[in-house]
Amino acid sequence: MIKKQDLINLDNEDVLSPFRNEFHLPENTYYFDGNSLGMAPKITHEKMRKVIVNEWGQGVIRSWIDHEWGISPQRIGNKIARLIGAEDGEVIAADSTSINIFKMIAAALQSNPGRQVVLTEKDNFPTDLYMMQGLENFTPNQISSKIVSSSDLIDSLDESVAALLLSEVNYKTGSIAQMKEITQKAHHKGIMVIWDLSHSVGSIPVNLNDCLVDFAVGCGYKFLNGGPGAPAFLFAAKRHHHKIEPILSGWFGHADPFAFSEQYTPAKDVTRLMCGTPPLLGLIALECGVDILLRADINLLREKAKKLGSIFIDLIEEKCKNLDFLLASPRDNSKRGGHVSLSHPHGFALSRALVERGVVCDFRTPDIVRFGITPLYMRYQDLYDAVEIIADVAKSTNWEEQDATVALYT
Repeated sequence: MIKKQDLINLDNEDVLSPFRNEFHLPENTYYFDGNSLGMAPKITHEKMRKVIVNEWGQGVIRSWIDHEWGISPQRIGNKIARLIGAEDGEVIAADSTSINIFKMIAAALQSNPGRQVVLTEKDNFPTDLYMMQGLENFTPNQISSKIVSSSDLIDSLDESVAALLLSEVNYKTGSIAQMKEITQKAHHKGIMVIWDLSHSVGSIPVNLNDCLVDFAVGCGYKFLNGGPGAPAFLFAAKRHHHKIEPILSGWFGHADPFAFSEQYTPAKDVTRLMCGTPPLLGLIALECGVDILLRADINLLREKAKKLGSIFIDLIEEKCKNLDFLLASPRDNSKRGGHVSLSHPHGFALSRALVERGVVCDFRTPDIVRFGITPLYMRYQDLYDAVEIIADVAKSTNWEEQDATVALYT
C-alpha cells in the first residue's frame, strides 16, 4: 500500500523540485494535461513584457536587428536541436506542426524521386493523416497516401514507399515507438523517414542523428511549455538540405530576402524551409520554455516521469478497483511516454467530472482518459490526492444521468 507520507518524502528528496516554483500553478488544481498544454513559466510574463514595452514599444522596427528578432527561428531552433539530438543548423522554429508536416513530406518526396507512396499507421495523430491526404488530393496520380494498421506497418515497407511518417509517442496510449529500429528498416528499403516528436520532445530523450533520422517535426506548446498555439519546429538532416526545393517558398526562406528578387532562390541551409515573417511574440514565449528545459537534465526528467507514472498506475489499481478502469498505456516504464491513458466506458463524462473537481485531464475517443505526467512541476504527493478524487468521482457519479447530460451538449 502506498502511503502519502512516502510520496511527500520523495518530493523532499527530488532534485528537480525547484523547477516547480518557476511556473504559474493554478490553485486547487492537479494538472494532468501538460502533454496537451504546458504550464506558463513565470519568466515568460517578464520576458514578454520586456519585448512588448521596450523592444517593440521603444525600439520598434529597429529591434529586428538590434534585438536579433530576425534570427529568432534559427537561434531557438539551435536550442531545440540540443533537446532532440540534432546539430546547429538542422532545426528551425517556425509555423505550425501541420504546416511543417506538409513541408517535410514534400521534402522527403523530393529527396526520394521515382516513388510516390507516403506511408503511416492508422493511430497516428489525425493532422499527420490529413496533411498526407491533402497532398494526395492536390497532386492526384503523383502522390498516394497509404494508412495501415500498426501490426501491418513493417510488412508495408517496400520499394514503392517514398516516405514513412510516424509519431514517436502515440498520442492516445503514450506508447513509444522504436525510432532507431524502424528508421533502419525503412532505410533498408530506401525509404525516407519523418518523425513527429510532438509528444516526445521535452518528455523523453531523443537523438535524431544517432538514429539517422531524415526529417522531423514537433510542436511547442506541450512539454516545451511555449504557450497556446506556440510555434512548432522542424528538423532536416544536413545531408538532405541541397535536395530540398521548398514548395512553400516564402520570402524568409530566400537566400537573400531583402534583395526582393522576383526569382526565388532558396537559402543554403535549413533556413530555406522557412516561409513568412517569424511570429516574434510566439517565438519569444517558446524560447522561455525551451530555456527552462535546457537547464534540466532530460535523463533526470525521464527517470522522474517513469517513477511518477508507475506510482500513478499503482495508486489507480489500489484505490479504483472494480471501477471499470483499464490501463491503455504500456505498463513497462521504458515503453511509455509522458502520459498514462486509462480506458473507461464513460470516459468523456468522467473526464469532465474530474475537471470540475480540480483534476485536469483530457479525453480521446472512443474511451480514453489521458493523464499527463510532467516532472518539471508535478509532485509525487499530487498523485495521491488526485487518485483519491478520481476514485471518489468514479464511485459517486450516476453515469447514466451524466452521459445523458453530456449528450445534450455534444
